[in-house]
Amino acid sequence: MTDRLQSVDRLLERREAISDLGDALRLLIEHATATEAPTEELRRAAERIRQAAGPLGERIRERTEVAAADDLLGGVRMYNPVIGRGSALAPPVHVESSNGVAVGTCTLGLAYEGPPMYAHGGVSAMLLDQMLGHAVTSSGKPGMTVQLDTAYRKPVPLMTALRLTAEVSQVEGRRVTAVGAIATAERPDEVLVTATGLFVALRAEQAQRLFGPVMRPRAS
Repeated sequence: MTDRLQSVDRLLERREAISDLGDALRLLIEHATATEAPTEELRRAAERIRQAAGPLGERIRERTEVAAADDLLGGVRMYNPVIGRGSALAPPVHVESSNGVAVGTCTLGLAYEGPPMYAHGGVSAMLLDQMLGHAVTSSGKPGMTVQLDTAYRKPVPLMTALRLTAEVSQVEGRRVTAVGAIATAERPDEVLVTATGLFVALRAEQAQRLFGPVMRPRAS
Protein backbone atom coordinates (compact mmCIF):
# COMPACT_ATOMS: atom_id res chain seq x y z
CA MET A 1 0.00 0.00 0.00
CA THR A 2 2.86 2.34 0.87
CA ASP A 3 4.58 1.67 -2.47
CA ARG A 4 1.33 2.41 -4.31
CA LEU A 5 0.88 5.71 -2.48
CA GLN A 6 4.47 6.68 -3.21
CA SER A 7 3.91 5.84 -6.87
CA VAL A 8 0.80 8.05 -6.96
CA ASP A 9 2.72 10.87 -5.26
CA ARG A 10 5.51 10.61 -7.85
CA LEU A 11 2.98 10.68 -10.68
CA LEU A 12 1.25 13.76 -9.26
CA GLU A 13 4.61 15.45 -8.72
CA ARG A 14 5.58 14.73 -12.34
CA ARG A 15 2.28 16.10 -13.64
CA GLU A 16 2.81 19.24 -11.59
CA ALA A 17 6.31 19.65 -13.06
CA ILE A 18 4.97 19.09 -16.58
CA SER A 19 2.27 21.70 -16.01
CA ASP A 20 4.86 24.15 -14.68
CA LEU A 21 7.01 23.63 -17.77
CA GLY A 22 3.93 24.01 -19.97
CA ASP A 23 3.09 27.33 -18.30
CA ALA A 24 6.64 28.55 -18.91
CA LEU A 25 6.57 27.47 -22.55
CA ARG A 26 3.23 29.17 -23.17
CA LEU A 27 4.59 32.37 -21.64
CA LEU A 28 7.65 32.08 -23.86
CA ILE A 29 5.55 31.59 -27.00
CA GLU A 30 3.22 34.44 -26.11
CA HIS A 31 6.12 36.82 -25.54
CA ALA A 32 7.94 35.55 -28.64
CA THR A 33 4.94 36.24 -30.86
CA ALA A 34 4.29 39.67 -29.36
CA THR A 35 7.84 40.95 -28.85
CA GLU A 36 9.35 43.92 -30.63
CA ALA A 37 12.67 43.44 -28.83
CA PRO A 38 15.89 44.38 -30.66
CA THR A 39 17.20 41.89 -33.22
CA GLU A 40 20.28 41.01 -31.15
CA GLU A 41 18.11 40.21 -28.15
CA LEU A 42 16.15 37.79 -30.33
CA ARG A 43 19.38 36.02 -31.28
CA ARG A 44 20.52 35.80 -27.67
CA ALA A 45 17.13 34.45 -26.62
CA ALA A 46 17.23 31.81 -29.35
CA GLU A 47 20.60 30.57 -28.11
CA ARG A 48 19.44 30.40 -24.48
CA ILE A 49 16.35 28.47 -25.53
CA ARG A 50 18.44 25.94 -27.48
CA GLN A 51 20.61 25.42 -24.40
CA ALA A 52 17.55 24.82 -22.23
CA ALA A 53 16.04 22.42 -24.78
CA GLY A 54 19.13 20.21 -24.94
CA PRO A 55 18.66 18.26 -21.68
CA LEU A 56 14.94 17.72 -22.41
CA GLY A 57 15.84 15.91 -25.62
CA GLU A 58 18.18 13.40 -23.96
CA ARG A 59 15.30 11.08 -23.01
CA ILE A 60 12.27 11.21 -25.29
CA ARG A 61 9.42 8.82 -26.03
CA GLU A 62 8.69 7.25 -29.38
CA ARG A 63 5.53 7.77 -31.40
CA THR A 64 4.25 4.39 -30.20
CA GLU A 65 4.69 5.27 -26.51
CA VAL A 66 2.15 7.04 -24.30
CA ALA A 67 3.59 9.74 -22.05
CA ALA A 68 4.41 8.34 -18.62
CA ALA A 69 2.24 10.99 -16.94
CA ASP A 70 -0.83 10.21 -19.08
CA ASP A 71 -3.78 8.02 -18.16
CA LEU A 72 -5.70 7.09 -21.32
CA LEU A 73 -8.61 5.43 -19.55
CA GLY A 74 -8.79 8.26 -17.02
CA GLY A 75 -8.79 10.92 -19.73
CA VAL A 76 -5.50 12.52 -18.62
CA ARG A 77 -3.54 13.75 -21.65
CA MET A 78 -0.83 16.11 -20.47
CA TYR A 79 0.32 17.06 -23.98
CA ASN A 80 -3.01 17.33 -25.77
CA PRO A 81 -2.75 20.48 -27.97
CA VAL A 82 -6.10 21.81 -26.71
CA ILE A 83 -6.42 20.81 -23.04
CA GLY A 84 -2.93 19.58 -22.13
CA ARG A 85 -1.37 21.54 -19.28
CA GLY A 86 2.04 20.42 -20.50
CA SER A 87 1.50 21.45 -24.12
CA ALA A 88 3.02 24.70 -25.31
CA LEU A 89 0.37 24.66 -28.06
CA ALA A 90 -2.67 24.47 -25.78
CA PRO A 91 -4.42 27.65 -24.46
CA PRO A 92 -5.21 25.38 -22.43
CA VAL A 93 -8.99 24.88 -22.44
CA HIS A 94 -10.65 23.96 -19.13
CA VAL A 95 -13.53 21.56 -19.81
CA GLU A 96 -16.35 20.21 -17.69
CA SER A 97 -18.56 17.53 -19.21
CA SER A 98 -21.28 15.07 -18.26
CA ASN A 99 -24.24 13.30 -19.84
CA GLY A 100 -23.43 14.36 -23.38
CA VAL A 101 -22.84 18.05 -22.63
CA ALA A 102 -19.50 19.87 -22.39
CA VAL A 103 -18.63 23.44 -21.45
CA GLY A 104 -15.16 24.91 -21.81
CA THR A 105 -13.36 28.17 -21.17
CA CYS A 106 -10.13 29.63 -22.48
CA THR A 107 -8.41 32.76 -23.73
CA LEU A 108 -6.44 32.79 -26.97
CA GLY A 109 -3.33 34.91 -27.08
CA LEU A 110 -1.46 36.42 -30.03
CA ALA A 111 0.15 33.05 -30.81
CA TYR A 112 -3.20 31.97 -32.29
CA GLU A 113 -3.61 34.98 -34.55
CA GLY A 114 -4.89 34.57 -38.10
CA PRO A 115 -6.39 37.87 -39.27
CA PRO A 116 -5.01 40.72 -37.15
CA MET A 117 -6.69 40.73 -33.70
CA TYR A 118 -8.60 37.48 -34.35
CA ALA A 119 -8.00 33.75 -34.10
CA HIS A 120 -7.00 31.60 -37.04
CA GLY A 121 -9.99 29.68 -38.37
CA GLY A 122 -8.17 26.37 -38.01
CA VAL A 123 -7.75 27.02 -34.28
CA SER A 124 -11.51 27.44 -33.89
CA ALA A 125 -12.07 24.13 -35.67
CA MET A 126 -9.53 22.39 -33.42
CA LEU A 127 -11.15 23.78 -30.27
CA LEU A 128 -14.61 22.66 -31.36
CA ASP A 129 -13.42 19.19 -32.41
CA GLN A 130 -12.04 18.75 -28.90
CA MET A 131 -15.22 20.02 -27.27
CA LEU A 132 -17.43 17.76 -29.37
CA GLY A 133 -15.21 14.84 -28.40
CA HIS A 134 -15.72 15.59 -24.71
CA ALA A 135 -19.48 15.71 -25.16
CA VAL A 136 -19.52 12.44 -27.08
CA THR A 137 -17.28 10.67 -24.57
CA SER A 138 -19.35 11.87 -21.62
CA SER A 139 -22.46 10.43 -23.28
CA GLY A 140 -20.98 6.96 -22.89
CA LYS A 141 -20.55 6.57 -26.67
CA PRO A 142 -16.90 7.52 -27.31
CA GLY A 143 -15.69 7.52 -30.90
CA MET A 144 -13.37 9.13 -33.41
CA THR A 145 -14.17 12.16 -35.55
CA VAL A 146 -15.03 11.14 -39.12
CA GLN A 147 -16.57 14.42 -40.23
CA LEU A 148 -16.43 17.99 -38.93
CA ASP A 149 -18.46 20.80 -40.51
CA THR A 150 -17.60 24.28 -39.28
CA ALA A 151 -19.46 27.54 -39.93
CA TYR A 152 -17.79 30.89 -39.23
CA ARG A 153 -20.32 33.60 -38.40
CA LYS A 154 -18.04 36.21 -36.83
CA PRO A 155 -14.30 36.31 -36.11
CA VAL A 156 -13.12 35.03 -32.73
CA PRO A 157 -11.31 37.81 -30.82
CA LEU A 158 -7.92 37.23 -29.26
CA MET A 159 -7.09 38.07 -25.64
CA THR A 160 -10.76 37.70 -24.77
CA ALA A 161 -12.35 35.13 -22.45
CA LEU A 162 -14.19 32.55 -24.55
CA ARG A 163 -17.00 30.12 -23.76
CA LEU A 164 -17.07 26.85 -25.70
CA THR A 165 -20.09 24.52 -25.64
CA ALA A 166 -20.95 21.15 -27.14
CA GLU A 167 -23.69 18.56 -26.82
CA VAL A 168 -24.73 15.28 -28.36
CA SER A 169 -27.66 15.72 -30.71
CA GLN A 170 -28.17 12.25 -32.19
CA VAL A 171 -27.14 8.64 -31.57
CA GLU A 172 -27.52 5.93 -34.19
CA GLY A 173 -25.76 2.78 -33.10
CA ARG A 174 -22.01 3.38 -33.38
CA ARG A 175 -22.56 6.80 -34.98
CA VAL A 176 -22.93 9.85 -32.73
CA THR A 177 -23.55 13.42 -33.88
CA ALA A 178 -22.67 16.41 -31.70
CA VAL A 179 -22.99 20.16 -32.15
CA GLY A 180 -20.89 22.92 -30.63
CA ALA A 181 -20.27 26.65 -30.60
CA ILE A 182 -17.77 29.33 -29.64
CA ALA A 183 -18.86 32.61 -28.05
CA THR A 184 -17.27 35.15 -25.75
CA ALA A 185 -17.80 34.76 -22.01
CA GLU A 186 -19.20 38.28 -21.93
CA ARG A 187 -21.77 37.57 -24.67
CA PRO A 188 -22.49 33.82 -24.53
CA ASP A 189 -25.63 34.12 -26.67
CA GLU A 190 -23.76 35.76 -29.56
CA VAL A 191 -22.41 32.75 -31.46
CA LEU A 192 -19.17 33.26 -33.37
CA VAL A 193 -18.42 29.80 -34.73
CA THR A 194 -20.49 26.61 -34.85
CA ALA A 195 -19.61 23.03 -35.69
CA THR A 196 -21.33 19.72 -36.25
CA GLY A 197 -19.27 16.58 -35.85
CA LEU A 198 -19.90 12.93 -36.66
CA PHE A 199 -18.15 10.42 -34.43
CA VAL A 200 -17.98 6.66 -34.91
CA ALA A 201 -17.11 4.12 -32.20
CA LEU A 202 -14.26 1.81 -33.18
CA ARG A 203 -14.69 -1.92 -33.40
CA ALA A 204 -12.20 -3.95 -31.37
CA GLU A 205 -10.18 -4.90 -34.45
CA GLN A 206 -10.07 -1.27 -35.60
CA ALA A 207 -8.83 -0.09 -32.20
CA GLN A 208 -6.17 -2.80 -32.21
CA ARG A 209 -5.03 -1.89 -35.71
CA LEU A 210 -4.80 1.83 -34.98
CA PHE A 211 -3.61 1.85 -31.39
CA GLY A 212 -2.13 -1.60 -30.81
CA PRO A 213 1.41 -0.38 -30.03
CA VAL A 214 0.31 2.12 -27.36
CA MET A 215 -2.08 -0.40 -25.79
CA ARG A 216 0.77 -2.78 -24.93
CA PRO A 217 2.15 -2.66 -21.34
CA ARG A 218 5.04 -0.26 -20.86
CA ALA A 219 8.40 -2.02 -20.54
CA SER A 220 9.82 -1.85 -17.02
